[in-house]
Amino acid sequence: FSCVLGEARSSDQDCPSSTAESRMQKGCANVTALTEELQAVKREKSQLEEEWTQLKKKIATTAPQTTPVPTKNPCPEDWKHFNGSCYYVSEYRRSWSDSQAYCKQQGGHLAIILTAEEQTFIWNLLPRGYWNSYWFGISDQKVEDDWYWVDGTKLVGGFWEDGEPNNHVNEDCGNMVKTNVLSRVATKSWYDAPCYMSLPWICEKLVSTYTQ
Repeated sequence: FSCVLGEARSSDQDCPSSTAESRMQKGCANVTALTEELQAVKREKSQLEEEWTQLKKKIATTAPQTTPVPTKNPCPEDWKHFNGSCYYVSEYRRSWSDSQAYCKQQGGHLAIILTAEEQTFIWNLLPRGYWNSYWFGISDQKVEDDWYWVDGTKLVGGFWEDGEPNNHVNEDCGNMVKTNVLSRVATKSWYDAPCYMSLPWICEKLVSTYTQ
């Protein structure tokens, strides 16, 4: 193949013309043809790679954008879901017993709050105000300072404000307070108040009691 190399290096060299060298000339031509074919294949490959790159870019820009499907609220409208329960914060005012009656009509009861996480969730639902106070489901109407939930279970612990409950003026029902004071915290927001007072309230019911 020195002839091929010779052609590549100098145009002054010719392939041999004898019979033996004629065969070498044909081989020289074959190699030249194969080299040109290889170069053509390489160019085609490069072109295909470029077309594939452009196609991928086009697919990326024209493919429909997937958006997350919002999680469906398992609770009725105006009720908020947390840990298997639905909660409703009233905008109207009633006495503690009338508030409990309303919650029962909705298939629930005044909120029973057993954990700090649940307390914080509910408290975060409440709007701030000068003294926004909401009934929830505890009272000591039967025996003073013996607090029970509306389902008959005894209160253990709780999230009382310091100095509460104090039974200042025959205060036998529990209410949750949220004010404009940002230093107040959810886990110290319970007060006792006279059960006849007209306050908004917080209902709770299990998700399983709500069917659409």
